[in-house]
Parts: sequence; C-alpha cells; structure tokens
Amino acid sequence: MMKTVDFSIAYNQVHRPSKVALAVTQKHDGSYNLITLEWFMRTSIRPPMFAISVGHMRFSHKCLEVNPYFNLVFPTSDMKELCMSAGSTTGADTDKFELNKVEFIQGKLKGLPVLTQAKAVFECEVVTQVRSGDHTIYVGQVKHSWLKEEGGVLVFN
Repeated sequence: MMKTVDFSIAYNQVHRPSKVALAVTQKHDGSYNLITLEWFMRTSIRPPMFAISVGHMRFSHKCLEVNPYFNLVFPTSDMKELCMSAGSTTGADTDKFELNKVEFIQGKLKGLPVLTQAKAVFECEVVTQVRSGDHTIYVGQVKHSWLKEEGGVLVFN
C-alpha cells in the first residue's frame, strides 16, 4: 500500500545501489582537485555531454567557476578508498592527489589528470550551467574519452 512519507525516507529506499564518479578540477594555483559525485548523468549523444551537480559550498564549485573544465572519472572497484577520501576531505587546504598517491597521465584538454586506475575518463569543457537549489549543474561537452579495458565500475550499496 502506498502512503505519503518524508522525501528522505522514500529516497533512501530507492537510490542504492548507485554508481559513483569523481571529477577532477583545476585549483586557482594550477594544481588539481578531486570531488566525489553521486549526481551525474549523460545529457546528450551528439555532441556527447555529461552533467555533474556540485554543491555551492564545495571547494570544487569555486574551482569550476574559475576554470570551466572537468574530467569525469568512472572509478574501478579498487578505487573505493580514493572515492571515500575525496568525498570527505576539502581540497581547499589538502592536495588529494598527494594524500591518496593518485597515479595519472596528463589529459589532452587543458592537461587535467587522467587517472590511470579508472575504468573510464571523459575530458569535458563546461558549455552551460544551471543553478539548482543548493547545487549548480555543470554541463560539459566531452572532448576526449579514455577507457581501460579491464576492471569493473565501482558501485555503492
């Protein structure tokens, strides 16, 4: 039987399991930041685009406002600790790449890191953004795509 309940009660029953992603952004000083994302989606086939939702209070929001590029990273199952760390530490005063000993190669678009442990990485240029409550949705056009054949995508339960 259906009944009316608080939003958080209903949502907590249906949003798991879910994929998780990371986004790489560039800090004001040219170094890099990581943020863990649950809210992301593909928005277009031609041209290929992804949207990511970033809270206004997050350091990555400040980064994206200055440098409108991001790499959307689909982590493998062995990257769970990195995802937990990136989601619980601010990049404002922490180098998450150094802290987590993240291995990467330079990307083709603006040189943002391509995490070599990831299943896939999409280098994106922000083409539009929309304010959505306490978040901003950044829509990025995919400029370069990277794929590692082996490994599965991380899923949170």
